[in-house]
Amino acid sequence: MKDLLNTAIVYSVLISFIIVSLIGPFAIPALKWLKFGQFIREEGPKSHQKKAGTPTMGGIIFIAAVVVCFPFMIKNPTDKSMIALYAFLAFGAIGFMDDLLKIIHKNNLGLRAYQKMIMLLLVAVLLAYYAYTNDEIGSKIFVPFFKVNIDLGILYVPFIIVFLLATTNAVNLTDGLDGLATSITLLVMTFFTMICLGMSQYTLARFCAVVSGALLAFLRFNAFPARVFMGDTGSLALGGAVAAVAMLLRLPLLIILVGGIYLIEALSVILQVGSFKLRGKRIFKMAPIHHHFEMNGWAEPKIVSVFSIITVILCLISFLAF
Repeated sequence: MKDLLNTAIVYSVLISFIIVSLIGPFAIPALKWLKFGQFIREEGPKSHQKKAGTPTMGGIIFIAAVVVCFPFMIKNPTDKSMIALYAFLAFGAIGFMDDLLKIIHKNNLGLRAYQKMIMLLLVAVLLAYYAYTNDEIGSKIFVPFFKVNIDLGILYVPFIIVFLLATTNAVNLTDGLDGLATSITLLVMTFFTMICLGMSQYTLARFCAVVSGALLAFLRFNAFPARVFMGDTGSLALGGAVAAVAMLLRLPLLIILVGGIYLIEALSVILQVGSFKLRGKRIFKMAPIHHHFEMNGWAEPKIVSVFSIITVILCLISFLAF
């Protein structure tokens, strides 16, 4: 039985990998033909201006692969692992609207901040309610290292809402260099694939495996120099997937460790904005922090490599914490 499950996981990775590899060469020219080019922020690094016009919304490539793959891999359509897929699609849809508006307006301004937050909040509330009322999840969360479960009671709902919003936005902020968000999330989802297997959450393991395989293939097109960007379509979808899987496993606190790069990226923005408003001074040359290293002369591939190495180490520590 164990050998069959391991084989199923390998097939899940390979099938989604093949689908993205086949879709990519057709989807990228189509995005170019539709003039779905990226608009670069003027206040961003000057070196990024040459990326203007690179096709964006590439997240639809790996989203399509997951949608084609995963539903056919589970026997019970009401399985809770489908919630991870729904979160993946719902947050991705918000990102799609944001990207589409940027293209229509021909600038880097899509949904207004309050519009995006309302949509994200609505999805987060629905997911939090589902988890709280589900007997298999409830209001308990696992505390890493201490290896105990604590019951938050009714406080679980606002906690999970904040967790979902924070995670999706943190992954979105991480998507600022060629291949960065793809590489980090590939490692995080691979980690969760192994954790799901260890917890006998086999269908959820297959979801994580399908996403991992899709991202592995997408990296071929998204690595420096990127032929396509995932856009908010992809980054919000991935943030939703990561957050939903952690929620379903009762492991939201583990994201702080395994998703340490997400946390650092988000904190760098918060600290930068807070410092500038309070003191009129910046802490970093530019935020998120990957731009700070870029402004210090680090090449994009070096930043992605170093951040990926850090994530691998964090994954190993997270296994010990779990």
